[in-house]
Amino acid sequence: MKFKFILPGIFILGTCLSFAYKLAEDPFNDLLKRLQDYNKQYAQEKVHLHLDKPYYAIGDDIWFKAYVINTQTSAPSNISKALYVELINEKDSIKSQLKLPMDGGITWGDFKLPDTLTEGNYRIRAYTQWMRNAGPEFFFDKTIKIGNSWANRVFTNTQYTYSKENTAEKVSASIKFTDKKGLPYANSDVSYEIQLNFRNLAKGKATTDNQGEISISYLNTQPALYKSGKILATITLPGKQKITKSIPIKATSNAVDVQFFPEGGNLIESLPNKVALKAVNAAGLGEEVSGAIVDNDGTEVNHFESLHLGMGSFVVNPQPGKTYTAKVKFKDGSEQIFNLPKALPSGYVLTVNNSNPEKIAVKILMTADLVGTNELKLVAQNSGNVYFVTRTPTQKQIITASIPKKELPSGIVQFTLFNGANNPVCERLAFVNNIEDRINATLQNLKPTYAKREKVELNLLGKFSDKPLQGSFSVAVTNTASVKPDPENETNILSSLLLTSDLIGYIEDPNYYFLNSDEKTAQALDNLMLTQGWRRILWKNIIANTPPIIRYQPEKSLAISGVITSYGGKPIPNSKVSLFSSSGGFFAIDTLTDAQGRFNFDKLIFTDSTKFIVQARTAKNKKDVDIKLDILPGQIVTKNKNTGDIEVNVNEALQGYLQKSNSYFDELTKRGVLERSIMLNEVNIVEKKNPAPNSSNLNGSGRADFVFTAKMLENCATLSQCLQGRVAGLIFEMGVPYLTRSGGRAPMQIILDGMNVEADFLDNIVPSDVESVEVLKSIGNTAIYGSRGGGGVLIITTKRGGGFTGSTFTPGIITYSPRGYHLIREFYSPKYDAATPDNRPDLRSTVYWNPHVVTDVNGKATFNYFNTDEAGTYRVVIEGIDMMGHLARAVYTYEVK
Repeated sequence: MKFKFILPGIFILGTCLSFAYKLAEDPFNDLLKRLQDYNKQYAQEKVHLHLDKPYYAIGDDIWFKAYVINTQTSAPSNISKALYVELINEKDSIKSQLKLPMDGGITWGDFKLPDTLTEGNYRIRAYTQWMRNAGPEFFFDKTIKIGNSWANRVFTNTQYTYSKENTAEKVSASIKFTDKKGLPYANSDVSYEIQLNFRNLAKGKATTDNQGEISISYLNTQPALYKSGKILATITLPGKQKITKSIPIKATSNAVDVQFFPEGGNLIESLPNKVALKAVNAAGLGEEVSGAIVDNDGTEVNHFESLHLGMGSFVVNPQPGKTYTAKVKFKDGSEQIFNLPKALPSGYVLTVNNSNPEKIAVKILMTADLVGTNELKLVAQNSGNVYFVTRTPTQKQIITASIPKKELPSGIVQFTLFNGANNPVCERLAFVNNIEDRINATLQNLKPTYAKREKVELNLLGKFSDKPLQGSFSVAVTNTASVKPDPENETNILSSLLLTSDLIGYIEDPNYYFLNSDEKTAQALDNLMLTQGWRRILWKNIIANTPPIIRYQPEKSLAISGVITSYGGKPIPNSKVSLFSSSGGFFAIDTLTDAQGRFNFDKLIFTDSTKFIVQARTAKNKKDVDIKLDILPGQIVTKNKNTGDIEVNVNEALQGYLQKSNSYFDELTKRGVLERSIMLNEVNIVEKKNPAPNSSNLNGSGRADFVFTAKMLENCATLSQCLQGRVAGLIFEMGVPYLTRSGGRAPMQIILDGMNVEADFLDNIVPSDVESVEVLKSIGNTAIYGSRGGGGVLIITTKRGGGFTGSTFTPGIITYSPRGYHLIREFYSPKYDAATPDNRPDLRSTVYWNPHVVTDVNGKATFNYFNTDEAGTYRVVIEGIDMMGHLARAVYTYEVK
């Protein structure tokens, strides 16, 4: 990507311009200046995740590397220092969230997929806090299939058929239930529930036939409202075990929606207009169509046919007084009539011809009434950076221009035509794919053929413009015999950062547009530009000088901040605020509030599950204060936009991969590397209730010399009052607990929700907020706490138990468990040249993963790994970026025999 070649000057179109302007006094120049300032002040971020595989199985790790860039410079971003990556299930619920430290726009991590997860269509979503201001439409959000064979007893295969009953849509589903070996579960009871858009639509019961199948049907009486959902089918297995399967409903009909998009925005009478079409089925995938354009007299004026994924284009010249319809023919032979947008009697047409590999040809057409009326301006910009500006008087009805592509950056270029009042009247997108903008990532020493378990030693050479560069790269190696690539639908650093990150909505097969550079691919990509909406830069905000709403500031470091107030909400300046933590060793730090009562503990470093205590006192050491922490609300999970990527039968789609991964997981289980959850048949067990279920007691919750429950603490003002005289040997002096057996008169150690606090904290805790107090006084119970337990231990667990987030349980003290950094793990790659031979089977599906390959000043980096025991074609995928924002993507293959 090119970021430094922004054209500040003004280009002249042929002989149209022969005069100069005082730029400092020109309103349009002021508008461009506002765009430049807006883009610099509110620079946005894009994120791409390089995944080691396109799909996974339960038991796998999802390894990824994140590349985050600043859209204003196209270089790796220094705006944010933390990235959030989430694994989201089919219920649009977050199953796991990682917060990763980021340096220079680079970070990496992984998700472990335990066997407690079910198969399904999961999503991986990534964003920074700063990106939340632009909205989730611009997050990295990818749907991935995760299969389950290793820890699965029931497999389903579902087929849908559709029909109409009056105005309702009828859906019939045939569901087959089998075991891992493909044997049917015959004569088994099944209960099912049908949900559309999370609304319960129908329920019922059925029994599988000898082939393990059931047939069900339902009516969707509100097809405009309910378009997708799921079937929850619960089958009862031999032994009375019940297993529920969630089966996606991608659509409730075979309906195809066809939309028409005039180039530039509107159809204009008496001018030739290019019109794009997009046909999408109910499942969100493109449908190939053909047809004819007919006027209101029944005269056929043109034919059309979709070129790729239901997209195509045609030309129409609307005449005054005429209306136009499209007779669309679908692949099943049926036809439907759609109205074209109504043509305007006056206006402009902006036409862009992007077929020439060297330049972009622009043509401006206007109706006769607009000739000679005002001056037009044409602006070409990418991510808010202006690369081309021209002005022209309207002396002719047709104006042409030509822009060399080498002067434009790779990615989406937005052309906007402004009228004399500096209002945008036409817009058009064009995609520029400058190969010169790419890093040339070359693998040296790669042989065409290797043996099993042979060591592969490779040199990576990175160059730009034939000069070596320093860059950060990630490398993934898989065996295509196990992991079959899907090249057209593959998400990569080019399709993410240059294409989909700037388009709203679902993009089908995004990498298709990068695989070839032929005329058909270029035309398909141009049709995508004509039919897909774009909203990253809104001119109306620039014109109105309206700043964006900033709710989330860039996250520069881990911090705990807030405000200290009186009970009436008045800020208290010069208050002493202390931060304590015993996670990973005792930690304490103090600060004072400012004039507005605010405090900030900045530049902290801590991991997930770290617990803190925040204590505040006034300047006069009074504790009757409220502590209000700055707690950022979590990002909501929006509905999955990638409807076309949803797979109804995930396990069947991944059958080959699951069969191979089964053997791998079984081998890891034998070695004790992978743990399997043990599923027991339902047994009714009656046990004594644990009086301290959420306790952090190192002996085990409830294992104490005496346990006070919440009910025993109901009728006293302080905890010392509650405990006084009720446990032999426990006494209190000035609210501090002691044991009479303690020869050194050391106070008891108090542990609050797993954290060590001082003994005089006890009466700051409100008894009604306590779930349990465990008293440890015997040597058997205190020994595990070492010297800290010498005077005895009180383990206090609050009702919001064991580290609730941000809740106040007593004046002047709160506990807080903020989201800390996730610990980054290293991919395990065996070494077979060791002295001790390893004869255990090596069946890794990801042969090698390295997220941190850094080239030196000579553009070189080395890495090595060993092949597995499986033959096949091994695929090496390299992605990367340099400090200038140039991108790298390379794919190599070799054979293992």
